[in-house]
Amino acid sequence: MDPAIDARWFEVVRQILAGAHLWQPDDLAPAVDAAISPLGLHTRVWLVDYEQVALHPLPQPGEAMPDPIPVSGSLAGRVFGRVRSAEADDGDEHRWWVPIVDGTDRLGVLEFVGVPTPDPEFSRRCELVAGLVGHLLATITDRGELLERSRRTRPMSTAAELLWQLLPPLTASAERAVVTAVLQPCYEVGGDGFDYGFDGSTLHLAVLDAAGRGLEAGITCAVALSAVRAARRSGQDLCDQARAADAALTGQFSDSRFATAVLAELNLDTGRVRYLNAGHPAPLVLRGGRVARELSGGRRMPLGLDDPKVEVGEELLEPEDRLLLHTDGVTEARTPKGDRFGVTRLVDLAEQHAAAGLPAPETLRRLAHAVLEHQGGPPSDDATLMLVEWSAAAALNTVPQVAQEEN
Repeated sequence: MDPAIDARWFEVVRQILAGAHLWQPDDLAPAVDAAISPLGLHTRVWLVDYEQVALHPLPQPGEAMPDPIPVSGSLAGRVFGRVRSAEADDGDEHRWWVPIVDGTDRLGVLEFVGVPTPDPEFSRRCELVAGLVGHLLATITDRGELLERSRRTRPMSTAAELLWQLLPPLTASAERAVVTAVLQPCYEVGGDGFDYGFDGSTLHLAVLDAAGRGLEAGITCAVALSAVRAARRSGQDLCDQARAADAALTGQFSDSRFATAVLAELNLDTGRVRYLNAGHPAPLVLRGGRVARELSGGRRMPLGLDDPKVEVGEELLEPEDRLLLHTDGVTEARTPKGDRFGVTRLVDLAEQHAAAGLPAPETLRRLAHAVLEHQGGPPSDDATLMLVEWSAAAALNTVPQVAQEEN
């Protein structure tokens, strides 16, 4: 470890932090590049689009915009998918690709050009800068339009715009668990939504599917989700959260709006899951490559239809178990000839990706794309997936690291 080199990298971090207070979104990419240029390096920020199909470059003044890079089949895409840094030797230039995450929520990759042959210290310094960029992306996105615009390949519907503003990041990890979700069709989603929250030894979960289409369904989902979240944050239990959603929907609307949902709590110390199922597809417990259990208890009427005779369901997970929640738009997705995607196909694909050692977010990304490919065209219904892994190893697999030789 060379103190002089450390001091130069410290100056890069200091300069980025000092300038970030006043940055507009347009400033981020050129400012990061300017800060690191005294080291003889050049950087480019690539953000993943909402559909998680390609990585898109942020503009650099005076430079031509390169084409997007597909996530599937590219080195940069593999770095994004596996959250592992990697080197590319283009002959004239060495490149170092580093995942950009906010916490463990994957946002894109940071490209370093003109690097020396990387060593572990160099790699860690690059990951430090990329980690800072990830946090700053999350901080300044709402200051302007560039970052959001860069992630969109087409206009977003009003309902989708509403719901995306309410949702938490797609992925979050703690020492003992990782939770990740995906929502399709991302530009036109109407009634689906999800939520989660770590609270000490408890992980709170919610997946919702509001009846109807378009903005009407989006508003119904937004009201139900907000009511559940508000009740949870005031310390109310699962039954009270559901009743809060009932009251919000019946009090706000006169046309009998409702939403199916699963509300759940995972005890991170013991693995005990407590849950309510409000007319929703049953969550699945995946263990050792198969479905170990379908969570068929905790039944009540959909949110918006009061049901006073509710009993909370319970299940005990084993270490390394995975809990898979979904809306019916996943399993009911059909080919043009009417072939259902189905639960069996869903579980088989989930297990194949897990066996390949993929992080939970990448497993879910590929599952969502498999659903879309199965339909062979625009989806007929919203499709939401949430995957929870009660596993310290799975959580660590979502944290950026230098790629290993076998990758």
